[in-house]
Amino acid sequence: MSARRAPRRSTRHRRAAVLAAGAAAAALTLSACGSGNTAKGGGDTKYVQGTGGISVVKDKGERQSAPDLVGKTLQGKELDLKKDYKGKIVVFNVWGSWCPPCRAEAPNLTKVAEEYKDKGVQFVGLNTRDPDTAPALSFEKEFKVPYPSFHDSSGKLLLRFPKGSLNPQFIPSTIFIDRDGKIAARAPQALSVDDLHKTLDPLVAEKK
Repeated sequence: MSARRAPRRSTRHRRAAVLAAGAAAAALTLSACGSGNTAKGGGDTKYVQGTGGISVVKDKGERQSAPDLVGKTLQGKELDLKKDYKGKIVVFNVWGSWCPPCRAEAPNLTKVAEEYKDKGVQFVGLNTRDPDTAPALSFEKEFKVPYPSFHDSSGKLLLRFPKGSLNPQFIPSTIFIDRDGKIAARAPQALSVDDLHKTLDPLVAEKK
């Protein structure tokens, strides 16, 4: 009897292993590209949960400095975030051509970038996990993206953000940087036009 049962136990174990592996793969897929609505403050950050998963730091004195980001754009041009856009409000969007929520929010970003370009607001993208630039360039062409994007396929630039300010597991994510180069808000999700207006308008209204 024991000799007959052994194969059954082995089969059950194999099935359990397959199911566990499938669950792990699904979790990785979800974390790699999602429009999560679970933004939370972390560590000693001063983020306050806003509506729609957008977290803000209203007190300018409590904001963390954005990192120095220097690298190549998708077109191969050198871009220095702080030097090139000093004194501007920067909307920093992390995206991938392979990501459905990124495609959903692209028209919103493009629209608002055009609306606010004369208000001292500069949009900048960071393309991640696209080893080849061709799909990302096709994405930009399709959605008529009017602003530059860093090409950061390995995610090295993402790691320069201070702890708790940006979770690179959520793509798309957007960071709002004030005129002083400080992180004022973050959103680990795809954004609507209304989301962008509500987050940008208070920053535009802030005194220099």
